[in-house]
Formats: sequence, structure tokens, C-alpha cells
Amino acid sequence: MNPIKILIADDHLIIRQGLHLILETEDGFNVVGEAIDGQDALRLAADLQPDVILMDLRMPNMDGITAIEHLQREAPQIAVVILTTFNEDELMIRGLRAGAKGFLLKDTDRATLFESIRAAARGETLLRPEIMARLFTRIEQGSPVAAPAATGPALSEREMEVLQAVARGERSKEIAFHLGITERTVKAHLANIYAKLGVDSRAAAIAVAAQRGLLDVHE
Repeated sequence: MNPIKILIADDHLIIRQGLHLILETEDGFNVVGEAIDGQDALRLAADLQPDVILMDLRMPNMDGITAIEHLQREAPQIAVVILTTFNEDELMIRGLRAGAKGFLLKDTDRATLFESIRAAARGETLLRPEIMARLFTRIEQGSPVAAPAATGPALSEREMEVLQAVARGERSKEIAFHLGITERTVKAHLANIYAKLGVDSRAAAIAVAAQRGLLDVHE
């Protein structure tokens, strides 16, 4: 199997170098470049065609969210994983809505870093339950991010069950087992959820649903 090509986008040299050194120690990863801002990330993404971009959100010239929006239009095959800190909940929600596959804390452990990159490269969204719980708390307390208008058809009871399971970090196979349905049916429900919420990923669906108050944050 070909190694996963990774681009690191962060304006802090020590973060880039630290991640680069860690990723070099693991088989199956190839760090193909480092970007210092969003514009640099877009240029290098076009030249290097990485599988995954680790994207900081606060960068000069062009921030990470703007870069993610461009990538969604121009190179949707590239999976973006947000690099975030504990005080960036508002930006994290916006990044997920823009199309990021998931997020990682900058002080995350090696195993979680590797697992998240591999999941993103497979086209999956790996959502850490502990971070989702913090996000829900922030939203419940009144996030400054404006919630999208609740337009379009309402989610069915089964779709809500699937969405709640996704918010707990369950994968399609686990959801199918717990609900007593096939994995193919789970994927069909997810497709309907995306269409109704106007999103195209699990991460974005959770961000929008949580802001609309559709998810039980205490479950």
C-alpha cells in the first residue's frame, strides 16, 4: 500500500517541525510539505496532491477556514483535519461546517494522531467523543457562531438515531449493529441526513445539527 501523503499547514515552525518528526517515525506516512499559511497550503496542495492536510485555523494572510473552503471547491478529494487548541471551539465549528473531516488537539497523543490521519485518508470522519462533548457544552451555553437556519425537511426518528450515534463517535458498522440494520442502510440514512442538513460530511452534519439543537448533548 502506498504511504499516506501528508501536508502540514501551521504558521508556527515548532508545531510543523514537531509533527513532521513524529510522523516520520511511523511507517505508512510521508510528509510531503509544510505550509506557513492558507495561501501556501493551497499552492502546495495543488503541486503535491497530498491525501491529508493537517490544517491550523489561525494563520496570517489566509486563515485555515478560508483555505478549507477553497479546497472543498477545488480539491474535495483531499481530506482536511483541523489542528486546534482548547480555546478555539468557535473556529472548530466553522471549520467542520466548511468541510473538514475532523479535528485534533495540538497536544494529542501519537496514537490518536496516527489513527485520525489514517481514518481521514480512508474518507472516514474520526470524531473524538471527549472533544465533541466539549463542543456540545459550548453550543449549549450559547456559542457566538450563528446557527444555520432550520430549513428543509425534518429528520426522521431513525435518522436522528443514526446522527446521535455518529455524534458519539460510532462508525457505520457499530451503528448498524446497535440499531439492528445493515451497514448499507446506515449509509443511506447518512446520505439523507447530509441532504437535509445541506452538508457533505459527518463532521459538518454534527456541527450543524448541534447548532440547531437537534442533538441530545447529555446523552
